[in-house]
Amino acid sequence: MVQPLKPRTGTGTGSAPVSGRAWLMLGLATVGFAVNFWAWALLSPLGPRFQDSLGLSSFEQSLLVAVPVVVGSLGRIPVGALTDRFGGRTMFPIVSAATIVPVLYLGLAGHSSLAALLIGGFFLGIGGTAFAVGVPFVNAWFPPERRGLAVGVFGAGMGGTAISALTTVNLVDASGMATPFLITAAVLAVYAVAAALLLRDAPGRAVPTEPAARRFAATLRLGITWQASALYAVAFGGYVAFSVYLPTYLRTGYGLTQADAASRMAGFVLLAVAMRPTGGWLSDRLGPVRVLAGSLAVVVAGAIVQSFTPPLMPVGTIAFLAMAAALGAGSGATFALVSLLTPGDQVGSVTGVVGAAGGLGGFVPPLVMGSLYGAYGSYALGLALLAIVAAAALGYTLTGVRAAAAGGERKPRTRHWHWHHTAGHAA
Repeated sequence: MVQPLKPRTGTGTGSAPVSGRAWLMLGLATVGFAVNFWAWALLSPLGPRFQDSLGLSSFEQSLLVAVPVVVGSLGRIPVGALTDRFGGRTMFPIVSAATIVPVLYLGLAGHSSLAALLIGGFFLGIGGTAFAVGVPFVNAWFPPERRGLAVGVFGAGMGGTAISALTTVNLVDASGMATPFLITAAVLAVYAVAAALLLRDAPGRAVPTEPAARRFAATLRLGITWQASALYAVAFGGYVAFSVYLPTYLRTGYGLTQADAASRMAGFVLLAVAMRPTGGWLSDRLGPVRVLAGSLAVVVAGAIVQSFTPPLMPVGTIAFLAMAAALGAGSGATFALVSLLTPGDQVGSVTGVVGAAGGLGGFVPPLVMGSLYGAYGSYALGLALLAIVAAAALGYTLTGVRAAAAGGERKPRTRHWHWHHTAGHAA
């Protein structure tokens, strides 16, 4: 995409060479992200069941599925900073092993009351921090002009939520409440061991030497931190909100069965997951600003259509799937923008803040939707609010973000390339 980089790749093709080990590390990181997100999303498919068995209100059910989201989101800030310092080889096994504890607690003892579920859900949020481990880990292995695709592929690990959606309810029906939690804990344990044995940080990885507090302050001074946070709060926040609340929406708004609603949510998630690397790939070629603008425009249109609560077949389904594709592509494009504009030794810290913003963006809508439905018996106003927010993000993308990206392509990319070019020789 940026021509001055091409002669420096040494390939004559316009793409820097990527080693087989880099692709292997990307694959391992993506699996780890998927496994941790699978655990992170275990409560969402069971939300309607807990609402019936424990007599929860719409708001209480929304709170139950939202707590792991907000904890996993805020936890990305320290975890991202720790990954900058200690590397993904250390942090992936730690996060995966730590997530086992709340998974076992929820499966064996923590599902008998709302208070117990909220406590378990709080610590289940640890699984959501894996995102802030993987982005800097993967980013360090790839040259700048391939990072959009690489981070997009890693981001497809958010499909772990689809695993939860497709399996959790069926496993509970077939074998009891503990079964999906025990299976997930076992998979987490296997991955933690595999990660400890197989993961390697990129040679020449930029390691910060300043104290954490000073690095965090420097991260907050970067323009890309706030630009990407605003965009990710809408793109990934919208994805998270739908992935945790769509079963409830479909069950309440359209009268679907719990299993049917969970299956349709899985379809939404899978399309968004597939489009995330596509968004990164397109960003490498067209620029992340164009991809973000197109994605947000589709979200605006889809939310407006769905705010009228059209028949689920075909109009509602088309609207939801269009938004799924757009939110996935927009999430991939946002981190292509982060990779483009962030100094190498701050990627983890920036990712932590941006990832937190995305997760918090997913925390608020379920609570709003639950409250509005409880007050008005309709989801129309909530979807209209989504359209307004996405339209505001579209305007910001076409103005402030476009200007920042135009300047960043001339300056920060060169600094990144010198850093990674050195890392490549070290390899």
